[in-house]
Amino acid sequence: MAKIREFPDWEKYYREEKVESMPWYHPAIDPDLEGALKRHKIRDGFALDLGTGPGTQALALAARGFNVTATDISETSVKNALKKAKKRGLDVEFRRDDILETKLEKEYDFIFDRGCFHVIAPGKRKDYVGIIDGLIKPGGYLFLKCFSHLEKMKGGPYRFTQDEIKRLFRTRFKILSIEQTVYHGTLSPLPKALFCVLKKPG
Repeated sequence: MAKIREFPDWEKYYREEKVESMPWYHPAIDPDLEGALKRHKIRDGFALDLGTGPGTQALALAARGFNVTATDISETSVKNALKKAKKRGLDVEFRRDDILETKLEKEYDFIFDRGCFHVIAPGKRKDYVGIIDGLIKPGGYLFLKCFSHLEKMKGGPYRFTQDEIKRLFRTRFKILSIEQTVYHGTLSPLPKALFCVLKKPG
C-alpha cells in the first residue's frame, strides 16, 4: 500500500507564497497539453482546468478561444487568477471548488488536470474517477498530468506507473496514450511525469 503523503494547507500556502516560486508554476501553456490539442484537433469548446492554482493554463486556453472554467480548492488562488484574467481581458469562470465534493453541474468537452489527481489520497481515487466521468461529455477527453514512478525526489505528490493509471481509469475511459514526460515548472531538474490522454466513450 502506498505511503500516505502529507500536503500543505492549500489556502494558507496560496496566501503566503508567491505563485511564481511554486514548483508547478509554468507561465505558458503546458507543452504536452498543447501537443494533445493539436493531435486530436481540438480547437474550441468548453474546458475545465482542474486545480488551476496560478491560473496560467486557464488563461492560456482562454487566449486560444476556449470557454474555460477553472477551479481550485484555494479561494485565494482563484481570486488572484481572476485578477490576472481581468488584467489581460480574458473571460474565465474561476470558482472555488473541491473536486471530491464538487458543485459543478455542466459537462465539458475536456478536462485538464495538471496536479490535482496526484495529491488525492489513494482511498479517494475511485471517487475522483467517477466524478470526472460525470463532468465530461460523451466523446470528451481527460488530459491528465501526474508524477511518474520514475521520479525519486523526496516528498511531493504521489507517483504512478502506466499500469496503475490504466487500472484506475479503464472502467470509465478509453486509454488513448500514456507517455513519459516532465512536469514543467520551477524545479531543476524538472520532475519525471506521465501525460495521459483518456477519452470518454460516446
